[in-house]
Amino acid sequence: MSGFCGASGAGARDLHGFVAGLPKAELHVHQVGSASPRIVAELAARHADSRVPSDPEALADYFTFTDFAHFIDVYLSVVDLIRTPEDVRLLTYEVARELARQRVRYAEVTITPWSSTRRGIDERAFMDAIEDARTAAEADFGTVLRWCFDIPGEAGLEAAEETARLATDDRLRPAGLVSFGLGGPEIGVPRPQFKPYFDRAIAAGLRSVPHAGETTGPETVWDALTHLRAERIGHGTHSFRDPKLLAHLAAERIPLEVCPTSNIATRAVASLDEHPVKEFVRAGVLVTINSDDPPMFGTDLNNEYAVAARLLELDEQGLAALAKDAVEASFLDPAGKARLAAEIDTYTSGWLAN
Repeated sequence: MSGFCGASGAGARDLHGFVAGLPKAELHVHQVGSASPRIVAELAARHADSRVPSDPEALADYFTFTDFAHFIDVYLSVVDLIRTPEDVRLLTYEVARELARQRVRYAEVTITPWSSTRRGIDERAFMDAIEDARTAAEADFGTVLRWCFDIPGEAGLEAAEETARLATDDRLRPAGLVSFGLGGPEIGVPRPQFKPYFDRAIAAGLRSVPHAGETTGPETVWDALTHLRAERIGHGTHSFRDPKLLAHLAAERIPLEVCPTSNIATRAVASLDEHPVKEFVRAGVLVTINSDDPPMFGTDLNNEYAVAARLLELDEQGLAALAKDAVEASFLDPAGKARLAAEIDTYTSGWLAN
């Protein structure tokens, strides 16, 4: 990414307008966590036994978190609303619609199939639902979706086994699947125990993208690199506490999937002004900006780019470089990367010429 620019230069232009039209890639966004208040309310109305409010306005209070553990509790209550293949298809297609609204041209969406299959959704029907939504969204919105299947760490090795099986069985594995991840709480959920499942996924051609260092220290990131062979790190927020780790991430071009507003909402970081993204960039680490669970955190990817512009004092060219870093860090094919990077360049040149 290009260097910092002066804050006065950034403020002299309509950066929000620029970001709104900027073609982007999103690499860290969760399927269930992307359910808008409208969709959550519709699902809650379908399933009246849920404790999730069916009033979109009441969801704002419901999505106010006291800490990371509370966030996980609320998140799982929304997961419980996804009970049928029709729910899965609706959610996935509407997430794509929201991404397209923000000019997201390519997204790697994290999906936790175990959360659905253990509730009785047929695994083949689940795969068909996400794939139908993916192909329809690309045709209708022009947004390309790919999947990351992740292990819900709090559910232990049973969930790890099931997720690995679904991700590596050629009869079930969806065409859009590109990577294998690990989410949920980090405290009390050591990364090394998941090594056999990541080994299987990697052997099947999937890329390794575990969460690490979000609410724990640099040692969790080292474990993800050493035991899970991580190619990108989900969050990596506390990597800044280990200069050797930052140097390693920079030298090996291992990207961090940074989600600033998420980190504040879950209390992983006390305030935006204290967010370590500045330290990552200064250390030469490849940084991508993402939204994580946007409606739950009252944000979207456009807002996260605006936050990054303020924290990193970026102008339009700096923001375009940030968008291109996400393309570079993605698992999009080389031709697709070239097309999207060119689209970003063309848009930026046209904006600056006006």
